[in-house]
Amino acid sequence: MKNIKIKASFFTTAFLCFNFIANAQYHPKNISPAETQKANQWVEKTYQTLSQDEKLGQLFIVALYTNKGEDYINNVRNIVVNDKIGGLILMQDDAAREINLVNEFQQKAKIPLMIGMDAEWGVYQRIAAAHKFPWALTLGAIQDKNLITEMAAKIAEDCKRMGVNWDFAPVVDVNTNPNNPIIGNRSFGSEVSNVISSALAYSNGLQNNNILAAIKHFPGHGDTDQDSHLDLPVVSHSLKRLNEVELAPFKALMDKGIGGVMVAHLYVPAFEKKEGVPASISKNIITGVLKEQLGYKGLIITDALNMGAVASRFKAGELDALAFEAGNDIMLFSQDVATGKKLIQQAIDKGQIPQQRVEESVKKILLTKYYLGLTQYTPGNPANINEDLNNSTHSEIVQKMYANALTLIKDDKKMLPLNCKETYYYVPLEEAPYQTFLDQLNLNNTIIVKKASEISTIPANSKVIVGFHKDNSSAYKPYLISAESKKILGDLSKNQNVILNVFGSAYALRDVEISSVSTVLVSYENNDDSMIATAKAFSGQTKIWGKLPVLVNERLKAGIGLELNSSSRIDLPLKN
Repeated sequence: MKNIKIKASFFTTAFLCFNFIANAQYHPKNISPAETQKANQWVEKTYQTLSQDEKLGQLFIVALYTNKGEDYINNVRNIVVNDKIGGLILMQDDAAREINLVNEFQQKAKIPLMIGMDAEWGVYQRIAAAHKFPWALTLGAIQDKNLITEMAAKIAEDCKRMGVNWDFAPVVDVNTNPNNPIIGNRSFGSEVSNVISSALAYSNGLQNNNILAAIKHFPGHGDTDQDSHLDLPVVSHSLKRLNEVELAPFKALMDKGIGGVMVAHLYVPAFEKKEGVPASISKNIITGVLKEQLGYKGLIITDALNMGAVASRFKAGELDALAFEAGNDIMLFSQDVATGKKLIQQAIDKGQIPQQRVEESVKKILLTKYYLGLTQYTPGNPANINEDLNNSTHSEIVQKMYANALTLIKDDKKMLPLNCKETYYYVPLEEAPYQTFLDQLNLNNTIIVKKASEISTIPANSKVIVGFHKDNSSAYKPYLISAESKKILGDLSKNQNVILNVFGSAYALRDVEISSVSTVLVSYENNDDSMIATAKAFSGQTKIWGKLPVLVNERLKAGIGLELNSSSRIDLPLKN
C-alpha cells in the first residue's frame, strides 16, 4: 500500500454542484442514465425548496428508544417536528412501537427520514425478540464468502420489515489486539485480506437489497485497549503501519460503492498532530485523508456523539459543529440539535465553514434518500413483527453460517465424526448453558455426562468431550477460560482421549495448553444455533472447513484449520 500524502486542495466549487451529485457513492445496481437524471433533478428541486434551517436539520440523526418512557418519546417527536432532522437511529426495544413511531414521524417530516440501526448481527442487536445472527468474528472463519452475502440479505429483509434503510455495518476494523474491549467479536479477524473479502460480502448482501451499509470505524479501531464509549483510545502506529493494516480495508472497499463510512472517536497522532483531537472532529483526518486523499464520495457519519470519548470533552451542540466543520455529513446520536444548528450557522456567517459544505452534504443525503426509495415511503405494519423477525427461516440460515464457520484445529487420533457404537463422556465447563448441545448429541444414549467434580470416575483411556461453554449474551463478554477449567482439561488429557470444543471466541485458546488434547474444535459462540450446528458436524452430517480468522498465539495462527468431509459413520438422526 502506498503511504498517504496529504493534499492541500479541497473539492472545487464545480465538483460540489450538479456534477457532484451524479458521482455520489451509493446507487442501486444497474441504474439507467434516465433514472440517474431523474434522481439528480429531484435532488436539485428539493434542495431549492428547503430553508437554511431545514437544510441544516438534514445533517442530524437522533436516537429513538422505546424503553425510556413517553416523555423521552415526546422529546424526539418535538425534535423531528421543530428541528426538521434528517433521520433516526432505532435503539431498544419494542419493535411494534418503533414501527408505529417511524410511521408517525415519516408522516410529519417534510423530507423523508433516513432510519438507521446498529444491526451488525441483525436487528437482534437492538430488538431482543428478533433472531440473533453470528458475530463478525464467526463469519470471518467462513471460507465461502457468498454465504455471508446470503446472510446479510436476510438481515436486509429484517431491516426493511422494521422500516430501517441504513444498517451501520459492517465493522472493518482489523482486530490485531486480543485485548480490544469493544471490537473483538465484531471484527472479521486479524488478517486484512479476510476482513476485506468478508466485509465486501456483507456489504453486498445489504446494498444489493437496497439497505445502505456503513463501514466502520475509520480510520481503524482494531488495535486499541480502550473502549471509546468510555474514553478516548489512542492509535499510535506509524503511517506505514496504518496504511498496511488499519486503513487497508477502507481503501479497498471505498471504490466498491459502499454508501457510508463511520468515523471513530480515536486519537491518531500520525494524522492529527494536535494532541487529543478525536478523528471524528479532525479536519486533517476526515477532509484531508478520507475525502481528499482516498477520494471518498459517500456519506460520512460520526460515531455516536453521546460516547464518553467525546461527550466528556465537549459540550453537546459544540461537538456537532466541530464534527461538521471537520467534514462529516451527518452527526449521529446528536445530544443537542438546536444548539448544533445554531453554532454551524454562526460558523458559516463568520466564514469558518463555507455554505458549499452544507450544499455538498445535504445533496448527498437527499440523493441517498432518493435511491433508497424514501420519496415513495410506504408505512410499516407492526402486526406479527416479532414472529417475522424470528422464525424458522432465520434458524436455517444462521445454523448454516455456524456450520461453515466451525474450525478444526487438530484431530490427531481421528476422533471426529463420533461413532454411535462407542461410549463418550461429556464434561461441560465454564459458565454458560450446554443442554441444547447435549440433547442434539443423542447418540442412542451413548453420552454420559460428568460434572467437573466427577471426572475421577471416568475410566482411563475413555473418549471424553470437554465443552468450554462461554457466555454468549453479549459480544463484549470476556473470552478467558478459568484456571479451574484449564486444570480439569489438563488432568483429563493425561489419561483420556479428549475432544475439546470451544463454544466461544478462538481467543479463548490463547493460554490453554492443547498439546496433549487429541481433537480441538472451535464453534465461536454458545447459543442454540451454534450448538445444533456443532452437533451435526460431530455426527458427520456436515463438512468442517472453517479457518481461524485471528492470530491466537504463536502456535495457532490465522488461516489454520483442517478440513473434514461429511461422513455416514453415524446414521442416527439428530433431534429436531
